[in-house]
This record gives sequence, C-alpha cells and structure tokens, in this order.
Amino acid sequence: MSSITLHKSELKNRKSEITITGSKSESNRLLLLKALYPEIHLENISNSDDSQLMTKALSSTSDVVDIHHAGTAMRFLTAFFAVQVGREVTLTGSKRMKERPIKILVEALQALGADINYVENEGFPPIKIKGKKLTKNKVSLKANVSSQYISALLLIASKLENGLELTLEGEITSVPYIKMTLRLLDEIGVESSFINNTIIVKPNNKKTIAKTLTVESDWSSASYYFSIVALCDIGTEITLSSYKENSLQGDSALVKIYNEFGVETTFLKNTMTLKKVSHNTSPKTFNLVNAPDIAQTIAVTCFALGIACDLKGLHTLKIKETDRLVALKTEIEKLGGNVDISNDTLYLHPSNTIKEMVSIATYHDHRMAMAFAPLALKTSMIIEDAMVVSKSYPTFWDDLKTIGFKISE
Repeated sequence: MSSITLHKSELKNRKSEITITGSKSESNRLLLLKALYPEIHLENISNSDDSQLMTKALSSTSDVVDIHHAGTAMRFLTAFFAVQVGREVTLTGSKRMKERPIKILVEALQALGADINYVENEGFPPIKIKGKKLTKNKVSLKANVSSQYISALLLIASKLENGLELTLEGEITSVPYIKMTLRLLDEIGVESSFINNTIIVKPNNKKTIAKTLTVESDWSSASYYFSIVALCDIGTEITLSSYKENSLQGDSALVKIYNEFGVETTFLKNTMTLKKVSHNTSPKTFNLVNAPDIAQTIAVTCFALGIACDLKGLHTLKIKETDRLVALKTEIEKLGGNVDISNDTLYLHPSNTIKEMVSIATYHDHRMAMAFAPLALKTSMIIEDAMVVSKSYPTFWDDLKTIGFKISE
C-alpha cells in the first residue's frame, strides 16, 4: 500500500471498542532485559516493526545487524552488544538512521571501557562493536538530548561487574521514560535509586526470579483515539484495551491533556473509555518535554478544531524519523493552516479553513500518518506511504475501518 485515500467519515456507532497491542517502549526494554535474563517470560509484546526488529536483532548470530528505521533499537542494541563478551557486531540502519546522532551514547559507553568504532561518519551509525567485560562504573551524560541514551545504559547496568553510577548533566528530557526503565528493572529484581541528577543501579549477580511480565498497551497509539473523540459530538465513546490508570508510560499524560478538549477518561479493570463530554475551544498551551511523541497528534487536533495551540519542550523532535517540527509545519500549511516553529516550540494560529483532498507526506514517519488520520472526520485527504504505520501500529488502518472510517487504496 503506497498511498490511501481517507474519505470524509463519521463513526458508525456512538460507542466503539478497540484492542491495541503492547507498548513499543515497554516491549523493547523488556526484550533486551529478557536477552540478559532469559528466565523472564513476556506477554502482550508489541507487534510493531520496531519490536520485531528488536527481537530479530537480539537473536541474530550475524556479524552485521540492520535495524532499518528503529531508533530505539539502535540505541538499546549499542549498549547491549557492548557487553556481549567476545562478540563482534556492526550495527547499521536506514539512510535516515545514519543521520541520527549516536555519539553521546557511544562516548558514555567508551568511558565505561567499551570498544566501539565508527564505520563511516564520526558520531553516527553504522558502528562496529567488540563486546567485552566492562568494569568501570561511573559515567556522566548530557541529559537533554534523548532519554533513550540514558535508558540504554540503565538496561545493561545490572550486568556490569560493579553496576553503574550515572550522573545526568543539565535539564533531564523525558523523565517518565527513565522512570519506566527503572520500574521495569525493579520488577525483575534489580535495585536502583534516582536521587537529584544521579542514578545508581546495583550489579545483579544473583539469579533473577522467573516471572511473567505483561506489557501494557501503547499509549502513543491511544493518542489517535483521544484525537478522534475530541473531534466528535458530545456523547461519543471509544473503549481501549489494555490500559492501567497508574501507567509507566509518559504519554499517559493524554488523560489530563485531552480533558482540556472535553474528553473524559474512565478506567475499568484493564480498559479505558474516552468520552466526549463538552466542547472546549479555548487556546491550548502544553509543555510536552516529558511526552514529545504526542505533539503531532495534539497539533492536528487543534488544527481540526480551529483553535490556537502553543506547544513547548519539543527539542527532541528534530532527531526523530524526520524533523517532526518542519514536517508538521509543512503538512498543516498545505491544509490551510498557519504554523510558526523554533528549535523546540510549535505555535499553531487559529484557522477555520481545512482544504480537501490534500496529499499528506509522511516522511518515513509512522506518527505523521497516524496523527493526520483523525482529520478525516472533517475532510477527505490522501496519506502517502500509508503502511509506514507498521513501525508501531500495523493494524491502525483496519482498526479505523471498524469504527467507521472510509478508506480506499
């Protein structure tokens, strides 16, 4: 499927139900931990491309591992292969992956004693890693670039001979993702502490308790249904499975954020129900430093409702699958909007114009395709490279069809 047409649609029923696969963020962390501690059993693992690539890479015996567009896998596997004693691996990816920086993580691992060299360009993949025993246990890391660098180190820390003392420099980005990693370590019996700007992970020489861990469904994927409900009439409900009210995932901030769009969220057992209870068209201001992946969804929701929004804390969006700030500005303005961006902010001017049958470019970015999809409740449009959604949510278009979206190839 290269491109699809989303025809102007409305939901079939005022009440719909969708089951969403496990969180990509949790799955990729737990897949790496299972590789280190094979006695762990995992359920509800994400069916995303990224998690499948992670699974394949962790079981690969090849000396070249290609993770394509999977940024999380690139960061986590850099750390993982650094501690696989006696193993030599070249870790590579897509053309875009070779433009995404890895230097901060590589330097931190080298400071711990890792043997990593660049194959092409300094500071970027591909990288050649010779796995060895790491005995050093203290390192500092810039904390305002990507929390995935931090999580990569934390995931292998308990397998270092002396554990890890990690000092974070500067403002810390995406704290919930770091806390997610530490909570998952705790669940398998690894001791850690996070005080001020220092994280300590104790070495774990004893056997972990064999246990089953169930991955919570993906909150980033849920964001598109929050957007859909926000664009619907009062009384519309969508119930999503399987979600926890006290989630580890930073994107669970959606509950509070979409309350400002008149969407009420209620939890029952392992489901959450989103219900449109009021219309709220006041301008929105959100700091998304701890949940940058939902910025595209929120910007498109505001555009669809014709309201202004001021989004802050978005500096990590420039090093994602594409420069998401530039991409958002380009595509929203094609549709008739007006957007100002800086290095870390996006301001959407209020607009009552939404053009029809505009072709939305997705830039190899799954979130661009999915964030714009709810606009089909307002207008018809074309989504280019539509199956890019398989990176995190392969059944996305099928799920939209079940609730009433009209889609043709």
